[in-house]
Amino acid sequence: MEGLLRYLAGPGRSDEHTDPHLVAGDSAVMTFHDDAALSPAAAMAVARDLDHPRRALGVEVPDGSVWHCSLSLKAEEGQLTDERWAAIATDFVEGMGFTETSGRAACRWVAVHHGLSKAGNDHVHLAVSLVREDGTRANVWNDRPRAQALAGELERRHGLQVLESRTAGRGDRGIKPGEREIAARNGAGEPARLTLERTVRASAAAAGDEAEFVRRLRRAGLLARPRFAAGRDDVVAGYSVALRPAASRPDAAPVFYGGGHLARDLTLPRLRTEWPDTPEHAAAAAAEWKAAGRGRPATTTGRETAEVDPALWERCARDVAAMREHLRAVPVDDVATWAHVARQTSGAFAAWSLRVEQVPGPLAEAASALASSAQVRAHRVQDALVAASSPSWARGAAMVLAAAAEGGDGPVGQAVLVRQLRNTVRALHDAHAAAGEVHRAEQIAVVMRAQVAALSSSEARGGSRDGEHGTLSTAEGPALGDGKSVSSVETPGRARGGEAVEGAAAVRPRPLGSPLPTRLRQTPPPQTTAAAPAHRRPRPGADGRADGGVER
Repeated sequence: MEGLLRYLAGPGRSDEHTDPHLVAGDSAVMTFHDDAALSPAAAMAVARDLDHPRRALGVEVPDGSVWHCSLSLKAEEGQLTDERWAAIATDFVEGMGFTETSGRAACRWVAVHHGLSKAGNDHVHLAVSLVREDGTRANVWNDRPRAQALAGELERRHGLQVLESRTAGRGDRGIKPGEREIAARNGAGEPARLTLERTVRASAAAAGDEAEFVRRLRRAGLLARPRFAAGRDDVVAGYSVALRPAASRPDAAPVFYGGGHLARDLTLPRLRTEWPDTPEHAAAAAAEWKAAGRGRPATTTGRETAEVDPALWERCARDVAAMREHLRAVPVDDVATWAHVARQTSGAFAAWSLRVEQVPGPLAEAASALASSAQVRAHRVQDALVAASSPSWARGAAMVLAAAAEGGDGPVGQAVLVRQLRNTVRALHDAHAAAGEVHRAEQIAVVMRAQVAALSSSEARGGSRDGEHGTLSTAEGPALGDGKSVSSVETPGRARGGEAVEGAAAVRPRPLGSPLPTRLRQTPPPQTTAAAPAHRRPRPGADGRADGGVER
């Protein structure tokens, strides 16, 4: 308890703690302590009072006697008064069964407020002793789901913004502070898990089967290894991926993340609902997984090496348009179908981002925003049924977008495909709005609006810098729901993880510019030379197997 109170009353990891003080607590503690600023000595005195029942009665709690959580608002919700935080904290500890209202002796607890977080979130910390006044232990079994459900009740009771993802059964895998610190220490603009998620999502969306998925992961520069079923070496039950160690730290062990740790919809069972399920496909996939795990070359090649026919752009655009018409008849409460569409559309944008963005930018942000709509908990959706009944329109789109840098991207076909993808995003926005998920709808709208702003700014500076491919440019976009223009969030430049792999075929990524055209403009044929650009994104071929590695 002393360690927790020392942190709460201290300066914080980045000197963000200001004016730490108590806003609420049980009567046994608040009788001796007020809301004055918590000095180090006062914080230790509070910790001793909280821990008094455990020490006085000699109670040992094997898993620890301290229960800690924080209640936080979004930055845009502003700040609450100490009185409102006190009411919310009191309702919360009562709802969790830590007070006499549970019919048992009370636990000692306090709520500490110490200013805004680094991200500008107003919040309070709750510190609870799990040893009750009579020496019995508080039951915290299943506390996380109970706390989430209770938070939803308190949001409504106290007139706060309701977290829609909780109500809709959605939820992203949060990035931990330690992951951000590692990324900053390594000079990466984003945590490795975000890079891995986008790459896996793009590879899965473009792949026609599981074996192709494995090959695409490796061509994208990832280390991939299978997890076999117990007692088998021919049945793959899961997978994990990792970025290659940076050139500055070649001896560092790669950190592997399982698909489910990247996102709920990227587990192998969920991905398999999109692909053919036959003994032949399973055998081919197992062979590719074994080759990847052992660092051997791919057993065969497939569509991932083919150059895209320019006519395929227009055909994929027609498929996307057909999907858009199909969505008109889908009820807004059909969570499974909308999650399926969001996953496919996100994969298409992720595939394009990996090809045309040197660092994650508007396309990557669009993929991330749409992926959030695909995060539906397993008990709420039967993906196999959804995949079987929904058109596989996005696979072709993701495939041609993934191959955009290899040629074959006719400007007219490209523009048509982009417009149809945007129409699909608009349909997802409208579905969220109609379902009452206004904040999710606004997130998608903001992401797509800022994209047009970025493209307009690019054109104002002289248009696209993508002259070698004759990319089209724009200054306007179609309306999104409320008549505002469609665009995407501008994000700070973020470096991609992974390093060059020797012996791999180089792929030319497009420079940043205007990757999403909406207004056609005549451009002369691109002037090409034999010299390749200095900036190349290599693809792994027969990659050497990394020794060890850390599993996440």
